[in-house]
Amino acid sequence: MKTKPPAYRVVHFDDLPGIPCPCGTARRAFTDLPDYPATLHRTQIDGEAAAHYHRRLTELYYILECDAGAAVELNKQRISVRPGTCVLIPPGVVHRAIGRMTILNFVVPKFDSADEFPAD
Repeated sequence: MKTKPPAYRVVHFDDLPGIPCPCGTARRAFTDLPDYPATLHRTQIDGEAAAHYHRRLTELYYILECDAGAAVELNKQRISVRPGTCVLIPPGVVHRAIGRMTILNFVVPKFDSADEFPAD
């Protein structure tokens, strides 16, 4: 009898490679699952991230930890954040993180680096 593979996946972020991104360094989970419609990233931001936007992707930032004075800039509006803050970033919104922070970034549909554009 053939064994069916499990319908779940367990990922430990420390086991994933760190990938440079406009925000800092991202560890991206579930990129290799073709049938899963999203990705989850743990991203370390070490200062002022580069302003950018996406045409198709929606991002949800959940702040795990951050320094005092940390913020997210959305369409040039600075929003203070603290651990436990959640920020929804729809397509077309120019955004960047300001200050040191670690976030979880839930991306729908699945992250695609071709849909990452620098702000003018």
